[in-house]
Amino acid sequence: MVSLSTWFRYIAHKFEYSVSLSWKSYKIGQISDRQVNDAVWKNVFQGKLTYLHWNKGQEMAPTIGEQGGTLLVRKLADPTRVFVGDVVVVKDPEKSDDYLVRRLAATEGYEMVSTDEKEEPFVLEKDQCWLLSDNEALKPKEAKDSRTFGPVPMTDIVGRVIYCLRTAVDHGPVQNSRASMQKDSPVIAVELDVDEMAKNHKV
Repeated sequence: MVSLSTWFRYIAHKFEYSVSLSWKSYKIGQISDRQVNDAVWKNVFQGKLTYLHWNKGQEMAPTIGEQGGTLLVRKLADPTRVFVGDVVVVKDPEKSDDYLVRRLAATEGYEMVSTDEKEEPFVLEKDQCWLLSDNEALKPKEAKDSRTFGPVPMTDIVGRVIYCLRTAVDHGPVQNSRASMQKDSPVIAVELDVDEMAKNHKV
């Protein structure tokens, strides 16, 4: 049973997302100024804040099992609403039609220092971020993260992973930054459907 206060927080997040999404559509000319209000309320009453995403591979183990996991992903209309420490879904810099799941390790202004003394330190520029895999046993090339493809534009981030179903008995919230976990708790309370995730789980 979801508490009333959780519902209010959920509706507030939904309204905020709907406004951001509608404003974004308006700015790129997809909708007119008269359609903005309608788009906001349509998203509030009909839309969801999450979608399911399948991810497989050893790069994010143990957060996501090597055999794959069904992920509950929170949609982001504004990619600046993520924080260092969050697990995000991002467009693959090497294959624009694919998506990667990686952990956000740094954002603009961070100084990046390599373990290789031959490489010069550098500072991430505006709207850039640095992504890393969770599996520390992998070499950089195997991990397929920013150590091989470099910084990524923040605008390539499409969602934050908030829940992972590895098997029918092994599932739970994904460890993100404290700020994100607080923001996502009402979304999980209202939109999480483990049975639905299990039904869509690939074996």
